[in-house]
Amino acid sequence: MSSLPLSANASRSEPILVIDGVTKAYGNKVVADDLHLEIRQGEFFTFLGASGSGKSTTLRIVAGLETADRGSVRISGQVVDGVPPWKRNVGMMFQQYAVFPHMSVAQNVGYGLAIRGVARAEIDRRVTELLELVSLSGMGDKNVTQLSGGEQQRVALARALAPQPLILLLDEPLSALDEKIRREMQSELKRIQRQTGTTFLYVTHDQEEALTMSDRIVVLQSGKAAQIGAPEDIFLRPTSTFVAKFFRGSNLLDVEILDLDEARAEVSLNGVRFQCPRGSYSGGTGKAKASLRSENLRLGVDLTPDCVRLPAEVLDWTFRGTNADWRLRLGDGGVVTATTARRAHGQQSGTIEAGFLPEDLVLLSR
Repeated sequence: MSSLPLSANASRSEPILVIDGVTKAYGNKVVADDLHLEIRQGEFFTFLGASGSGKSTTLRIVAGLETADRGSVRISGQVVDGVPPWKRNVGMMFQQYAVFPHMSVAQNVGYGLAIRGVARAEIDRRVTELLELVSLSGMGDKNVTQLSGGEQQRVALARALAPQPLILLLDEPLSALDEKIRREMQSELKRIQRQTGTTFLYVTHDQEEALTMSDRIVVLQSGKAAQIGAPEDIFLRPTSTFVAKFFRGSNLLDVEILDLDEARAEVSLNGVRFQCPRGSYSGGTGKAKASLRSENLRLGVDLTPDCVRLPAEVLDWTFRGTNADWRLRLGDGGVVTATTARRAHGQQSGTIEAGFLPEDLVLLSR
């Protein structure tokens, strides 16, 4: 195995990172299960999943901090199995800031360059450039402990970017911040990623964080890729009950599929027959599950002539400021949630007409 540092010499048409059949288990617990992924150059790619789904373990295998039981990892076209972390040309940013408290901001940012023997003038130039990038210009002489949590995380980001890694690995880097700063840092991370063109491989359990920042997301389920795609596709068009249930606001409905062609499905829901897109549904006719987002379930005056209409019993509703969540019982006994604008407040009990557009119903294959 070559011990030379990796460089960005692969074709830009090739994936910057290939995870090829990676499997990892701790005793009887499999945390990465024959995982196959390709991450593109300059992409913001996110591992999303619950605790124990294999997100951080896979990231650590890419970094060289863990060894896969089976499979391999390629970075910039080179197999890196057995290559130590410091020769993989990847950066890492963790949940804890891990800044050096005895150093100034500039010394923290330039640390990785200094231990690589980079000339002082080049370190100073790079540090100035990075402090401007992370909105900390003029703060280089400050002791890092004088900074807020969000500012310290910016220092950690600048330090990770300083050696210009091929890939930056980020393991829940914002989870220790309060909500306001976390939201600000989400926007900042995406801006910096776009500005630098660095490939970001990001780990989070936070749905909103993943949807806000990512170019593509893989939803992990017990070490397997449950679904891979753009945020909007995964959120609006889940392919399985697991992914549908993972995102807040998904209603799972029992339907019967009466007929299918390549593009459309004839469906019965609570005795109402209609046609909807087949989408990625790979099953046959008969009983199946479908997903309907709560914001796509309409009530009363919001119904249009092309809606599928269902009578429903109002169980309760919750005021949430700009909108309200209504819990409804359908004719088959199933309970669903509708999220509506405040103007839809009105009837608070009894029977109400609910409905949705057929194209908003997503048939689930598994």
